Amino acid sequence: MELSNRVKGIKPSPTLAITAKANQMKADGMDVVGFGAGEPDFDTPDNIKQACIKSLLAGNTKYTPVPGTNEARDAVAGKLKKDQGLDYARNQIVISCGAKHTLYNIFQALVGEGDEVLIPAPYWVSYPDQVVLASAEPVIVETKEENSFIPTVSELEKATTSKTKALVINSPSNPTGGAATREQLEEIAQFARDKDLVVISDEIYEKIIYDDYEFTSIAQLPGMMERTILVNGLSKAYSMTGWRIGYAAGPVDIVGAISKIQSQSTSNPVSFIMPAVVEALNGPQDFIGTMVAEFDKRRNYICDRLNSMDGVTCFKPQGAFYVFPNFSGLYGRKFNGKAIEGSNDFADYLLDEAKVAIVSGIAFGADDYARLSYAIAMGNIEKGLDRIEAAIANLK
Repeated sequence: MELSNRVKGIKPSPTLAITAKANQMKADGMDVVGFGAGEPDFDTPDNIKQACIKSLLAGNTKYTPVPGTNEARDAVAGKLKKDQGLDYARNQIVISCGAKHTLYNIFQALVGEGDEVLIPAPYWVSYPDQVVLASAEPVIVETKEENSFIPTVSELEKATTSKTKALVINSPSNPTGGAATREQLEEIAQFARDKDLVVISDEIYEKIIYDDYEFTSIAQLPGMMERTILVNGLSKAYSMTGWRIGYAAGPVDIVGAISKIQSQSTSNPVSFIMPAVVEALNGPQDFIGTMVAEFDKRRNYICDRLNSMDGVTCFKPQGAFYVFPNFSGLYGRKFNGKAIEGSNDFADYLLDEAKVAIVSGIAFGADDYARLSYAIAMGNIEKGLDRIEAAIANLK
């Protein structure tokens, strides 16, 4: 049976693949430390779970409007008003089955054959493939660690052509944890206005920030709300990854197009979860601070440990729960006569010899690096780093 060119042009998610491989090794009885997880290791807060249970018991199990219930969309609008000072009407918001689904819908609605989308690297693994699935062309923009991996205007200019239609911004970032300053965003916003580009702003990690960093949405800047599609969700801030709730906010025409596409694919997000969305956004928010404080301890520890290792340097993230250390100082070294030539080789070496799972940087467009999540227990972080340090010492 011949498959479509569409599916031939994309790759499976490497982050999900490494997590699945590590889980299978654990199931086979191996003691594996997995740094691949892209989800908090905290349980969803009880008040949110209880709202869902109450909703389910009340019989909220039927179809809802395609973009989510009025109450849930109003809660999203209230959150965006309270946190970012942005005024979105109900018909400017669509709730989907996770932020990944939201992004997929956006690319399907916005771009097609002949269009180009600027994607700064390192990038979240799904951006390029989702653009390809929309029959458009992902154009990778290389960034520098010294700029917190945030693209400069000169870097964006070099990649821009007459076919460029949109720019993806992810701050704080997966995989780097880099977060844009307001000044950096102002320069990017001016570039987008000058080039008449749509900005897709992935803000899923906006609540997980450190060191007095102040989050700014690019949609808050002058002239940007009308050309920005804001993407967010409940998976990270409220530890609700399995609930699959994401949302987009933006101009009425694009949100309407997203809703139309969703009506012919998944239809509405899960009905009985909608009251839990309202509770998460309108209820107590102290859980987030508690979780972020714990992540901050782990961040400081993992950065200090990695920076102390031979041949390794580690950028200190301003947000999210990942570190993105540079392991290229180890490339060319050998174990049992086999050289480490890149991030895939190093990730394979750690998994096979040290029983540590990391995600190779090449999956994110940066082969000198690898991603480690610190959304795992401190004891596992310590054990995993001990194993990495010992594995590095065995390279000659």
